[in-house]
Amino acid sequence: MNFREATLYLDSLQLFGIKFGLDNIRIILKALDNPQDSFASVLIGGTNGKGSVCAFLSKIVSLHGYKVGLYTSPHLVSVRERIKINDQLISEEDFAKLTAFLKKRIDELIVAGKLLTPPTYFEFLTALAFTYFAHQKIDLGVIEVGLGGRYDATNILEPLCSVITSIGLDHEKYLGSTLAQIAGEKGGIIKSGRPVITAVTAEEADLCLQQKAAEVKAPLVKVMEQKDSLRILNRKGFKTEFKFIWRGEEYTFTPSLLGHHQGLNAACALVVADILSRIWRPLERSKIVAGLEVAHWEGRLEILSEEPLVIIDGAHNPSGIKALRKFIDEFLPSLDVLIFACMRDKRIAEMAEIVFPPAKNIILTRFPYHRSAFPQEIYQRVGVFQEKIIMVPEVFQALQKAREIVSSRGIIVAAGSLYLVGEVKKYWPLVEKR
Repeated sequence: MNFREATLYLDSLQLFGIKFGLDNIRIILKALDNPQDSFASVLIGGTNGKGSVCAFLSKIVSLHGYKVGLYTSPHLVSVRERIKINDQLISEEDFAKLTAFLKKRIDELIVAGKLLTPPTYFEFLTALAFTYFAHQKIDLGVIEVGLGGRYDATNILEPLCSVITSIGLDHEKYLGSTLAQIAGEKGGIIKSGRPVITAVTAEEADLCLQQKAAEVKAPLVKVMEQKDSLRILNRKGFKTEFKFIWRGEEYTFTPSLLGHHQGLNAACALVVADILSRIWRPLERSKIVAGLEVAHWEGRLEILSEEPLVIIDGAHNPSGIKALRKFIDEFLPSLDVLIFACMRDKRIAEMAEIVFPPAKNIILTRFPYHRSAFPQEIYQRVGVFQEKIIMVPEVFQALQKAREIVSSRGIIVAAGSLYLVGEVKKYWPLVEKR
């Protein structure tokens, strides 16, 4: 099996959609001798910010000379992005070999009647990642929850600690329609007797997490000990310098990732690093701060081009879109074009109300995914903005249209979904060549 054949096989598993529950992943991993038990791990969930916290934390630990496995989702361009060790993507060869190996074992389990249904795409990748990390003998796995927490395949782990970055309204079809319900699902990653670090600020969700932690006797650590624990000091170009007070100590850092919301994500990673220093291995203050300032995480207020200025952001729910709007208001006084696409089950009208107003032109488009909304579907839900909307069926054409509109000094922002961001990253270089 080569890499292309491996990805085609994986794509076939998309037919099984989203399936909650740990039975499948437990059976598969047991047949593989439970590779996830061979390395220490941190499990990171939350509505927004979990990927950024993963990126910050993995960089912090790798700067200490440790071998750090990072498992995240979704990917932007290549599925290999989901599985990394010290910033290096799994090779095509290793990915293909492990896919063939896992497929054989899974087929055997199905024939033997031990596995009643094939794994989902995410379950298969989770098993692949854990197997790869075990083979590579990593020191620490930094693992991002896929969706929710309680029944997510990653929750098979027994991590050193769990992390919940934020709670907001998203994926209500699966997780519930209130912050308390969503917190209940995401709080499912809290483990008995293991610390849980939370940067959640919404009171309704916070109370739910406190109750869950108390039930399983898990020490609950709040990133924001006081409302003013985290303060903005000043701007440095597009970046922001912060002061953070944690357990009486003062830290000053300028996160490599853009946006005020990254201050809280960086503070969360710092607190997790401090907890790991106490329960795992010592981590140095200077390297913790350095990790926050050099970590890289694609697709989150990422500058793709400077002339014209093209910024891509994976914000895909109201709270994420609010963070993007704050950045636009502070740093982008004249937004020439907003390219927008999203899943059809998102709060489209609410997101439009937040992020459409500052844009002079709005291009609605669609990325190739079965849940992706058609431009016409979005158009019908965003009434008052229709006069400045252009509808373009595909992302490549949307980028061409945006490039026609703006000069080399113009500004383009693409947002609404990480899937859109992936398409923009793929096609922007081709647009610029023309």
